[in-house]
Amino acid sequence: MGKEGTVWGRVKWFDTAKGFGFIVADDYETDILLHANVLRAFGRNSIAGGAKIGVTVQQTDRGSQAAEILNIDQSDSDVGMDKLRELLGVTITGPEDQTLHPARVKWFDRGKGFGFVNVFGHPEDVFVHMEVLHSCGLAELQPGEAVCIRTATGPRGRMAWDIKVWDHAVDS
Repeated sequence: MGKEGTVWGRVKWFDTAKGFGFIVADDYETDILLHANVLRAFGRNSIAGGAKIGVTVQQTDRGSQAAEILNIDQSDSDVGMDKLRELLGVTITGPEDQTLHPARVKWFDRGKGFGFVNVFGHPEDVFVHMEVLHSCGLAELQPGEAVCIRTATGPRGRMAWDIKVWDHAVDS
């Protein structure tokens, strides 16, 4: 059994429908349970597999569990901007592309790998691709969820190329 304390690892997987997932860490003997309540306490509803995460761990009769999330670090994301540009077919240039816009999720379908959000004050839909979510450390979005996005114009209209959870957008 592993020891209690602060641990850095990577999300092995997280399933929002099941409400839990697991973290693996090189210096820890077992997988660490990550419950949805702990994720929500950090202001997130989802997290992508592979995201680097810092947690405090506690031992329970069921094993090692994350008690609190200290940080989620996407600085070494597997999906770089060049790949996103290629995937989305857009050129991201100019200051307007760097503005963080408040938005609300209209719908998102993991199975289809995309969804749409609406920027506050604008009626048009903004396309969100699953790979963009993963590059930002998210696994999915829930209808009505508040987020902040950066957009670019693609062949079919506005597309999000960066997305932040509302509570943590001010950190960006």
